[in-house]
Amino acid sequence: MSAAGPRDRGKLDAADIGDVGLRASYPPGPERTTADEPPTERGGGGLRVATYNIHKGVIRDLFGLRRVSSVHELRARMHELDADLIFLQEVQGKNDRHANRFEDKWPGEPQDQFLARSPTLKHTFETAYGRNANYLHGHHGNALLSRFPIVRRENRDFSDHALEKRGVLHCVVRFERRNVHCFVIHFGLLARSRDRQADALVDWIVREVPRRSPLLIAGDFNDWRDRLSRRFVEALQVTEVMGSARTFPALVPWLRMDRIYTRGFDLKGADVLRGPAWARLSDHAPLVADLQLLR
Repeated sequence: MSAAGPRDRGKLDAADIGDVGLRASYPPGPERTTADEPPTERGGGGLRVATYNIHKGVIRDLFGLRRVSSVHELRARMHELDADLIFLQEVQGKNDRHANRFEDKWPGEPQDQFLARSPTLKHTFETAYGRNANYLHGHHGNALLSRFPIVRRENRDFSDHALEKRGVLHCVVRFERRNVHCFVIHFGLLARSRDRQADALVDWIVREVPRRSPLLIAGDFNDWRDRLSRRFVEALQVTEVMGSARTFPALVPWLRMDRIYTRGFDLKGADVLRGPAWARLSDHAPLVADLQLLR
């Protein structure tokens, strides 16, 4: 990455989607949410938002001796959250090795599409996937699951060096006749990388997101020293939903890795979902917030 910031892949037309691995998935059938029939269960501008690093749907067993697929239980647990927007990191778009190893315990489609449909098929999300890392046997990246229409999507390369492929997925979601700008984040492991990535994100949002538009920034910031929050708050006028949220490692959460920042919303409550049931699904615990859209 140059001193000017991460590489910008630019805004995409539909014809460009395949070139950078950005995919929009629209679940078929009458369950699909449309702009004419938005979900109304929460009503009155209420929105439940979650962020979750799913560790590619693979986790070590209790004894740490072997790797097991957690993707089916992940799907069931995620739908129990009753969230409207789920910001996902480390989503496996394709992995031929895992498909061969786990066989019927591994979905035959990209994880974002698989996770979008509830096990009972009573509930579906629209999805957008941004491919960040490519390898011979597959690829992974970030994804957004939304119960409301995703009207625009864009994925930008935020890689700071060759050893860590990172990206930021930007989606515009139509909610309560407003455009809500959603940024799905997975920053690097090195502090200097995160500093440059944070600067590039702030510059992107300041230049391209209207100041009056509702804004959600969520994901795995790897910011366990809490060096970035003040920068976001001062530059973007956002609020962090839970500054004390410890989400890693999931078994005994101690580090504050995952965060949700909001603008244009009132916070009603936030929580980290802990316990053995979540610890056996990923190395991160999910963070959930209930919000109210400000008029």
